[in-house]
Amino acid sequence: MKKTLIKVCCISTLTEAIIALEAGADLLGLVSEMPSGPGVISLENIAKITSALPPGTKTVLLTSRLTSQGIQDQHKLANTWGIQIVDALPIGELKTLRKALPKIRLFQVVHVHDKSSITEALGYEHFVDFILLDSGNPHAALKTLGGTGETHDWTYSREICLRSNLPVFLAGGLNPNNISEANNTVRPHGFDLCSGVRTGGYLDPEKLAKFMALVHVPTG
Repeated sequence: MKKTLIKVCCISTLTEAIIALEAGADLLGLVSEMPSGPGVISLENIAKITSALPPGTKTVLLTSRLTSQGIQDQHKLANTWGIQIVDALPIGELKTLRKALPKIRLFQVVHVHDKSSITEALGYEHFVDFILLDSGNPHAALKTLGGTGETHDWTYSREICLRSNLPVFLAGGLNPNNISEANNTVRPHGFDLCSGVRTGGYLDPEKLAKFMALVHVPTG
């Protein structure tokens, strides 16, 4: 059985990055400018964190930009292993980005609402490396593109996991109290965490350790 991966998002300092890695995180998410939500830090700070981490650390830049060039400009400074696109980038721009950065892992976020989310997620299969299912509302007057602390209907997420040829991460309101149910219901390739393992806005080592233990509990 493959290991379920854990991506700890909203990393805001080198200290938080080290805490997450020591706890067993497989990937680290660093949030650039967003219309709303927690964890936003400057590209300069993202670059400082990524440059100080051990070689091979899988860091992921979260971006809300909607052009290939805009995302490339951010990544040139951030220099991350991957890029998480939190809004619906036009397919033409996505193709251009894929061609421009062929070695960078691309995560496409799908905000799960109803059956249409299944079609949306499956439509990205030839353009990105991972699908990430989250809660949020990209159509609101003030877009919410992640970090909501709210869950969504995992029935749709499970259907996407079953039908997608890409590895799928589950995000949205995950915490030590609901992770076992989420794992049993959705069975994703990995989980993405932010508010559920924080206390007072700071990464909480105890919550993170509990989450990790519940995800990787032995079976059989």
